[in-house]
Amino acid sequence: MYVPGKLHDVEHVLIDVGTGYYVEKTAEDAKDFFKRKIDFLMKQMEKIQPALQEKHAMKQGKIGLRKRNPLTLLVGM
Repeated sequence: MYVPGKLHDVEHVLIDVGTGYYVEKTAEDAKDFFKRKIDFLMKQMEKIQPALQEKHAMKQGKIGLRKRNPLTLLVGM
């Protein structure tokens, strides 16, 4: 939802640091905070990406097995 508004003090902002807590920071400190947060999230995504790719490949393999004729699978045994 978008709500138009005006800031009376553009030098200080409130940022949501999670679980309902807000911290007042200067605009410059807020920019630094969000830059660090973005860097942290990017590193976390890089860490989990290989596991996600592996799970996706496993899922694709299972789907491929289900699409095959069940008799073909039994003959291969």
